[in-house]
Amino acid sequence: MDEMRSPAADAVEVGAALRLIVGRIARRARQAHTVGDVTHSEASVLTRLDRDGAASPGALAQLERVRPQAMATTLAGLEERGLVSRRPDPADGRRSVMTITEAGRRMVTDRRSETVRLLATAVEEEFTPAERQQLVAALPLLDRLAERL
Repeated sequence: MDEMRSPAADAVEVGAALRLIVGRIARRARQAHTVGDVTHSEASVLTRLDRDGAASPGALAQLERVRPQAMATTLAGLEERGLVSRRPDPADGRRSVMTITEAGRRMVTDRRSETVRLLATAVEEEFTPAERQQLVAALPLLDRLAERL
């Protein structure tokens, strides 16, 4: 006789499986990048500045959930390569604000395009049209999950 499973146990199993699968996808996508020479942390900061606009180093550290010292190191590397620029905060001249440069925007766009190509190729080569439709149907659910976290 089949044992009844509790919804909580199913949720834990789904959560564990999602963590493993999403982690593997993210790792493999990061490993495949050849555009530029940026770390995952640097790419994340560039993407955030491109999407959300200028921010102080302290705000970036909070948003990225890292210590201010770690963010300072990340920003110094990006600034040295001309991917971000620092200017005085117009509201408080003692503080600085970081903005993405055109070179930084190009890197974000190139990396995004490379990741999309990698995923699109894998989806096209590995999945049948019916399976691709199942993936499309799951996207709103995954997006809702991402928004909830």
